[in-house]
Amino acid sequence: MTNINPPATATPEPPAPTPSVPPPEVPARLRGRRRGNRWGGCLPWALILAVLATGFLVWKFPSFRAQAELGSAYAARVGCSCRYVQGRSLESCATDFEPGMELVSLSEDPATKTITGSVPLLASRSARYAGASGCLLRPAD
Repeated sequence: MTNINPPATATPEPPAPTPSVPPPEVPARLRGRRRGNRWGGCLPWALILAVLATGFLVWKFPSFRAQAELGSAYAARVGCSCRYVQGRSLESCATDFEPGMELVSLSEDPATKTITGSVPLLASRSARYAGASGCLLRPAD
């Protein structure tokens, strides 16, 4: 008869102890110095990021301003037609805006029948109700 059980495995020997290595000697000129302050590694990167962000805004500002001008003119014209041609309230006219025009606000001057659409700090345009001609945009300043 043959034995099918594997032979007992020998227990592994524990690893030989390694000699302890003393820590490296710190040069005298570096002893007692702090390794940097809290902002030492972040400050250059933060400055570079700020310069890049400012450059991007300066480069894209004409485009932002043109879009704001277009959006405020559109809002003034649609708001004026809605308010004075259709006779709806100014609050309901704001629901006629296209998606993406959340920054545009409307204001009304009932004495002159003028609606002003504005994007804060960028653009503002007005449209005036002209009777049978409908609503006309006022020329840009």
